[in-house]
Amino acid sequence: MNILLAGATGKMGRMLIEMLKDSKHRIVAGYAAEKDPALSFPVYLDIEDCKETEQIDVIIDFSSPHALDALVAFALRNQIPIVIATTGFSEDQEMKIAAAADHIPVFHSKNMSLGVNIMQVIVEQLAAKLWDFDIEIIEKHHRYKADSPSGTAKMLFESVNKGRKRSLKALEGRSGFYPGRSHEEVGISAIRGGTIVGEHTVLFAGEDEIIEVKHTANSRAVFANGAIKAAEFLIKQGVGLYDMNDVLR
Repeated sequence: MNILLAGATGKMGRMLIEMLKDSKHRIVAGYAAEKDPALSFPVYLDIEDCKETEQIDVIIDFSSPHALDALVAFALRNQIPIVIATTGFSEDQEMKIAAAADHIPVFHSKNMSLGVNIMQVIVEQLAAKLWDFDIEIIEKHHRYKADSPSGTAKMLFESVNKGRKRSLKALEGRSGFYPGRSHEEVGISAIRGGTIVGEHTVLFAGEDEIIEVKHTANSRAVFANGAIKAAEFLIKQGVGLYDMNDVLR
């Protein structure tokens, strides 16, 4: 599998490079905001300059939302499947991703961890069965994470909301005087600090009992591993929009 890696000089890009060193897969080109002469493949500041187009089997994107337009245009023009592992997209950008999937295979997930995607299934079932429990979502990340709440927290909210037949409303943070909460409300709290890779908790609070479902990422390797599995899956698929649930089936 020959890969074009978007975000090649970022933290996730470097993690993916490290994981692929002794694998059967090869990064043939990179796309990033800066170059790194130490890398063994060419890195382009403008994706349109890429000379390895015909070699590329799949694009793995760990860049930023700002790069989406250029990446999608490149993938569509060259009919290359794309794994979008970046988070923090606007609603318009999410629509653009979905539209691209009408023409090429597209994988898009707000979290590439296999464990988090299993967690989605669990919390949906708990939300449905524990119908009288209040639900809260807490996410923790490192001090440099720009978007808040995280895409994963939003993904987990969608899961519990599905379990409650779309009756819930998200409240992103609380401040000031707060007299109480409605049963339909789900508070989403974001914590930023230190080098926390990623931690997500869905709390179900009932009368005199609490259930917590928690996922902790101890290394960025879990996200890189998920992206590789997603790419291996995607290159065998036809046109369409896929996520980690498709990989795990």
